[in-house]
Amino acid sequence: EILYKIENGKLRPSKSLQDSLSSMLAGNPEFVMIDEQKVVYEKAMEMALKSREDNKKRVLIVEGGPGTGKSVLAINLLTELTKKELVCQYTSKNSAPRNVYFQKLKGKHKNISVKNMFKGTGAYINTPKNYFDAIIVDEAHRLNEKSGLFSNLGENQVKEIIYSSKFSIFFIDECQRISIKDIGSVAEIEKYSNKNHAIYEKMELSSQFRCNGSDGYLSWIDNVLEIKHTANYDGFDDYDFKIFDNPNKLREAIIEKNKVSNKSRILAGYCWNWIKEGKNRDDVFDIEILEYNFSMSWNLGNTGTYAIDSNSVNQVGCIHTSQGLEFDYVGVIIGEDLLYSNEEIKTDFMKRANTDQSLKGIKGLNKKDPDKAQAIADEIIKNTYRTLLTRGQKGCYVYCVDKELEKYLKTKFKK
Repeated sequence: EILYKIENGKLRPSKSLQDSLSSMLAGNPEFVMIDEQKVVYEKAMEMALKSREDNKKRVLIVEGGPGTGKSVLAINLLTELTKKELVCQYTSKNSAPRNVYFQKLKGKHKNISVKNMFKGTGAYINTPKNYFDAIIVDEAHRLNEKSGLFSNLGENQVKEIIYSSKFSIFFIDECQRISIKDIGSVAEIEKYSNKNHAIYEKMELSSQFRCNGSDGYLSWIDNVLEIKHTANYDGFDDYDFKIFDNPNKLREAIIEKNKVSNKSRILAGYCWNWIKEGKNRDDVFDIEILEYNFSMSWNLGNTGTYAIDSNSVNQVGCIHTSQGLEFDYVGVIIGEDLLYSNEEIKTDFMKRANTDQSLKGIKGLNKKDPDKAQAIADEIIKNTYRTLLTRGQKGCYVYCVDKELEKYLKTKFKK
């Protein structure tokens, strides 16, 4: 009888794991929620617990821009649902946020117990129906159609996640899709919710807490990048935004800021190849701006934990190692893929690094349908810089390789 129960039973989170997660969360101010987040949190808890009781599928879509607390909510839900003995997982396309949150939550608990709660979005290809009580999807805009190293596995990640769980919650910002493969959208989630006869609801997080709470800064970014036209911003005096004409000065400023709490980083657009040779990144300089005698390396050796490693300020992060995470200050190097010409912002996908997979296939598409290729490139490149420029809670420093773009930003920036 015992063997039968083991064979046909479902693993539940242990009491020690529940206690460990709760204690780590309680002692970490980074994961404290405020009123608007608590409203979404209560709705998600209600839906998850109802789905456990009546076995009906439920889906919650939560839309929110940069800094609205999507990841804070996700981690709180992971912990509390585990405490309620629901079998749940946190999933994201990028490994960087998974690794960082795992490191922060594991405490003294066995690594494998907590590690198993953090999965990539391709982990649900063969999962039985309703196997999980809840799947929490962070950065849902990064979901792909196919999974696997060669994008040849599974059918559709949105479909697989909804199928695999009684309750699934998708945190999404459609303006942060940064790859041709990204298919995560509200419409896609709604489509597969309906196909699975799920009860679904939508909620929105509007109050943002990054960028010193300055909605004006976010509006300004959307406006100057010509992502969308916004009302005249009221300024953002409380947010430390600076434009540097020398990348070395930007680096010096970020290194100085990092001395306070190891929460400042240099980020760059993906316009420089990652040199594969050599494990020691200290003597490999991927990013070079020769006229300023500036050289730094990408963070190849610590991609997963770049945001929290002590030496990371001496390396440059890209979109894939910073999306879904936040810092006190960021220094953003805007490469040649974004420029200002003929009085408008333009993108040049030919300037992206050959090692960048986010625009894979764009050159072939450009031969068949140049207009479509340019529209896709515009969206991805602008969204990439929007994401990088909104990683800093207290400030953002910028250096532009294109000097015309630098001049343009200075004319648009009014303190």
